[in-house]
Amino acid sequence: MTEQEVDILIIGAGPSGSVAAAYLHQQGFNVKVVEKSKFPRFAIGESLLPRCMEHFNEVGLLDCLKAQNFQIKKGARFLKEDKSCHFDFKEKHTTGWDWTWQVPRAKFDETLTNELQKRGISISFETEVTGIEFDSGGISKTTIKTSEKKTDFISAKHIIDASGPGRVIPRLLNLVKPTTSQGNSSIFTHVKDINRPEGKEGTLITFDVVTDEAWLWVIPFSNGNTSIGFVGPSEFIDSFWGTPSEKLRKLLKLSKHYYKRFENIDFLFEPKQFSDFSSPIESLYGKGYTITGNSAGFLDPVFSSGVTFATESGLLAAKLTAKKLQGEAVDWKKDYENHLKQGVSVFKTYVDEWYSGNLQKIFFADTINPEIKKQICAVLAGYVWDTSNPFVKNHQRLVKTLAKVIEIEGNS
Repeated sequence: MTEQEVDILIIGAGPSGSVAAAYLHQQGFNVKVVEKSKFPRFAIGESLLPRCMEHFNEVGLLDCLKAQNFQIKKGARFLKEDKSCHFDFKEKHTTGWDWTWQVPRAKFDETLTNELQKRGISISFETEVTGIEFDSGGISKTTIKTSEKKTDFISAKHIIDASGPGRVIPRLLNLVKPTTSQGNSSIFTHVKDINRPEGKEGTLITFDVVTDEAWLWVIPFSNGNTSIGFVGPSEFIDSFWGTPSEKLRKLLKLSKHYYKRFENIDFLFEPKQFSDFSSPIESLYGKGYTITGNSAGFLDPVFSSGVTFATESGLLAAKLTAKKLQGEAVDWKKDYENHLKQGVSVFKTYVDEWYSGNLQKIFFADTINPEIKKQICAVLAGYVWDTSNPFVKNHQRLVKTLAKVIEIEGNS
């Protein structure tokens, strides 16, 4: 057995951990990343938001990503029956990036970790965290099991848990609270998109609403493949019997917009099914650790918020950790937890109101005030901390109010 001493241990090499590691390395800290999986590996969260481009740019990870020529995403389209609503990120309330990417996550995450290793950041793949102990000063001793089944130890002044769905610290410290999800499931796969339309139509990320509560995502990639998947109440998804492939093919018949395009195409892997998107934890920080990304809770994927919250939390955790280790006072409650919860609260309102039907009334109204659409577009682009936007500052009230006005006008 060996024991390694580092300034910061980062658990997880996804976007949250990669952004955190890149920033801390820039600041001159000794950083160690441990990752349970072997890269490249499949991950969910293939549609990014413009907000996260700021994070990649700040830590110098933008150029390596641009070199991969991922599919440019300039907005998002929502379909329901014969109605269509398109949001263009150039037409938004908040100043910021007006484009991002649609990415195969295996390639995307591998690109980030390759760049980190080029910079000299130590990453141990196929390494599992099996135990963590903290002393009275917050110094940690982490037990790891390597790919060779060898047990080693890492001593760190601070841990950033970016382990995603693995939720290492919440699991080890019993911080997970009961799920607050809507009882939804998703089932999805990738296809070689041989029937993809030419031009802009073939590049658009689209959400096709097949029932009031269930929808299909279509996310084209630049490599010719496309991600397709349904989200809906678990009971509804499970009402389609058969193997995962049979279930997904039956669900595709619900989409009059996309069924013919994907009718007889082979799936590149057996469809995967996930359930219960959000399991909150008691606190996002403690003495000697910070929890980021999906480790801190995961929202329903309807508005593609996952990677943005991962990079937002990863970069902020890294900045505050750097301050702490440099001897500065850090108010983790105010500067970290409250900041993240504010953004999650905004997005949660939009997720909840999507399934209540109120947001769908707004999206598919015959007309919508252009300024209001810009304000909503800024939220969908990930700018959920801009309180100059009324649909951020008063998100809980305004979405309901606008939906009611549209309903009244439609009945008049």
